[in-house]
Amino acid sequence: MAYRTTEARLGRDQAQRQLILACALQRVSAGGFAALTMQALAEDVGIATGSLYRHFRAKGELAAEVFASASQREVDALASALRGTGSATQRLRLGLEQFAARAWHSRRLAFALIAEPVDPEVDEQRLLYREAYAELFIELLEEGVRVGEFRVERIGLVAACLVGAIAEALVGPLSPPARAAREAGQPTLELAQVSAGLATFCLRAVGAEEPTR
Repeated sequence: MAYRTTEARLGRDQAQRQLILACALQRVSAGGFAALTMQALAEDVGIATGSLYRHFRAKGELAAEVFASASQREVDALASALRGTGSATQRLRLGLEQFAARAWHSRRLAFALIAEPVDPEVDEQRLLYREAYAELFIELLEEGVRVGEFRVERIGLVAACLVGAIAEALVGPLSPPARAAREAGQPTLELAQVSAGLATFCLRAVGAEEPTR
């Protein structure tokens, strides 16, 4: 009987932990990591603030797990595009376009993941996931070089540059000032412009010919 009770308690704890993470992700998606406070999150979950610390030792630990969960979804989506069908060049373009589109349709979350000032624990995760993105590009670049589509010498360096180019291309259009300008009806870059410019830059950077549509 005691064993069953323990298992039941563990199940409840795990369910509550998942609810906390889901509510935390909703907060970050709506207002960035600045909106993720322990008091507000506890109210969202419907528990006492102190109960959060049964699952996470500090806000930084919680924020890091939220960051990792959201980032892993983007890594998985990019991996699916880069490892899909078509030539290496076509897959690189598709991956870039899909990444930009996913960021564009979740702008607050994307900006939070790419550039928002965060706790040190989240910064550590940000570096790890930049490496994860770079590894995917390394895999594709190696294939593209092998079949003669890409002209790249230092593949690891170029992969890191691609990750940086994506972040820099998106951070401005996704930033709070850009959102405010867009909401005020002022002229701003559109997704198609950002996506096309990013894809053209990256394809030229790896020495690829742009695929015809």
